[in-house]
Amino acid sequence: MARRFPLAGLLRLRHAEQDRAAAALATANERVRDAADARIAARRNLAGAEGSQPIQDAATLSAVAAARAATRGMLEELDAVARTRRADADRAQDDYNAARRSALGLEKLEVQHDEQQAAEDLRTEQNALDEIAARSRAEGGAR
Repeated sequence: MARRFPLAGLLRLRHAEQDRAAAALATANERVRDAADARIAARRNLAGAEGSQPIQDAATLSAVAAARAATRGMLEELDAVARTRRADADRAQDDYNAARRSALGLEKLEVQHDEQQAAEDLRTEQNALDEIAARSRAEGGAR
């Protein structure tokens, strides 16, 4: 009878770590997409605001300039947020890769263990068959 893989519990733990890392990676990638969408929307807003209002006096010109400056500041902040989220996503990818490598190494060990156990089972079965055949020859020749 085949022995159970002795590191099965550790393999389950590695798979759980891999699943957690995959979930963290998915969340980080979603945050990167959200930041990119916000940047695109802000850039469209800035581009759409240009030339849409007739400037009648210096106060209007000053207000438009202030709004554009604020929007550019917001774009710079969104760029910083996007860089931070990209770095977070890169770390999450690294964590996932490390968790996957750990699980993969144990999976390979499990496959080797299963192959060794199957070979051992076949040897045991073959030895039993050989013993039965030898006994029947010995009993058949003694009559």
